[in-house]
Amino acid sequence: MNHSPTAQISSIKGILFDLDGVLYVGKSQIDGAMDAVASIRAKGIACRFVTNTSTLSLDSLQKKISAFGLDVEREEIISAPQAALLYLRKQSKPICRFLLADDVKKDFAEFRQSNTEAEFIVVGDIGDAWSYKLLNELFNCLMDDAKLIAIHKNKFWETEYGLQMDIGSFIAGLEYASGSTSMIIGKPSADFFQIALDDMGLKPSEVIMVGDDIDSDIGGAQAAGIKGVLVRTGKFRQGYFEASTIKPDWVIDSVRDLPALLGL
Repeated sequence: MNHSPTAQISSIKGILFDLDGVLYVGKSQIDGAMDAVASIRAKGIACRFVTNTSTLSLDSLQKKISAFGLDVEREEIISAPQAALLYLRKQSKPICRFLLADDVKKDFAEFRQSNTEAEFIVVGDIGDAWSYKLLNELFNCLMDDAKLIAIHKNKFWETEYGLQMDIGSFIAGLEYASGSTSMIIGKPSADFFQIALDDMGLKPSEVIMVGDDIDSDIGGAQAAGIKGVLVRTGKFRQGYFEASTIKPDWVIDSVRDLPALLGL
């Protein structure tokens, strides 16, 4: 649904921005995105950049955003892999198997690793590396009581080449075959959104989430008490939006329209 700017949104103190699909798609900036974020930051509104991506480390994410012309601190980026890292550090010297891109896997070098004796299997984006052999190896580890940690469970995402299946289908298949239930670390996990709220020191009512994923971004935020702004860029598809039971609090064409929505 669309709303005019009201006291409800004009008094917002913090904004959570999804990255891919909201600020950029692949290597291309969404038109006017970085200028919009910069103008919002200039008004003293706290910003955090929250992402489920498991293909880039925090350092690489910072460099990518900065290359588009937005000055962002590493500490302002909250990624699902970092949430997984924090969780694993609370365990007792766990043995892990990481299905993550090499750039991200470097962040987990402190943990013992095994392909056959893992206590925790952490699954993220590994591109074309999926195979029946790999899935069966993971299935057998799960049958031996390993715990499955999913960086996210997204259905699909937008790339420079169009829509692409995401890891959610593989996670669901592993759950179905093994009878186990994965721990979802990233969006739409309420714990993930709470990490962002705690980091800003704000209440859910003081924050909005801006995303292109009606399920993970908007649905997850609303479940955590945060209002959601859906953008018609990235993975947004009108038919999927109309069929969804999730109703965003606001819908805008692009993040470039956010300052106007906020009454700035």
